[in-house]
Amino acid sequence: MNDNSVTGIRGELHNDGRRLSYLDFGGPGRPLLALHGHLYEADTWTPLAQALAPQWRIIAPDQRGHGDSDRAASYTRDDYVNDAIAVLDHLGIQQAVTLGHSGGGITAFQIAARHPDRVTAIVNIEGPVCDLDDGPSALSFVLGMPYTAPDRQTLLDAIGPLAPILGDKLRPTPGGGWRLPFHPQDTITSEQATHGDHWADWTATTCPALFVLANNSQVLTPEQGKDYVTGRPNTDLAELDGDHFAYATDPQGFATAVKGFLASLQTA
Repeated sequence: MNDNSVTGIRGELHNDGRRLSYLDFGGPGRPLLALHGHLYEADTWTPLAQALAPQWRIIAPDQRGHGDSDRAASYTRDDYVNDAIAVLDHLGIQQAVTLGHSGGGITAFQIAARHPDRVTAIVNIEGPVCDLDDGPSALSFVLGMPYTAPDRQTLLDAIGPLAPILGDKLRPTPGGGWRLPFHPQDTITSEQATHGDHWADWTATTCPALFVLANNSQVLTPEQGKDYVTGRPNTDLAELDGDHFAYATDPQGFATAVKGFLASLQTA
């Protein structure tokens, strides 16, 4: 049963002198740490939290440099893993399912690789496992955007086609202006750090995993996605309609796939 009354309560902690903000959707259910991808933020997972309540309690951080979390000096893979563990520690959660989209999906399985005792299962939504492309960032278009503007409308005009996606995510600044929910250069630095061969991390554990593959992905081929599944024990495949952002372009299919996978954990 969906509980559309579920809303996230905003909390924060400080890790290495930086603020990490998060949404905790609460409830009596088992914990699930949900990690958004680049350009997005914790609120991305509100529909999923509503679909999974009350059996699952979703904790969704604004990852470093995103949303209400502070910018950082570095955006390495280990940085993201350490932030995730800091959130779990702050909330006193010893074990959780880790779920993530794109770069957040990589973090989800890297948490398991580095802290296998903390992760009971993994949901990887289009997170590349073996990406050897060292070319320009797929997000290089953000470099043409200003990080701040004197007023909200000026910033909306500047981001053009992304205004419908980011318009409700813009933040006021202390000086009276407005800013993006991410810094363009930080985003490129972070995205570039996701490139490389993560196969050893993906296969480091054998806990149950679900790989979500979009039929019209701009990032992965069907062959790559299926190789990820056959190459790791105890891993299921969910093929969804839509593009790389399958949780948004096929929300019903996504919720059904995740709910079915999580239900199998409860009966295992």
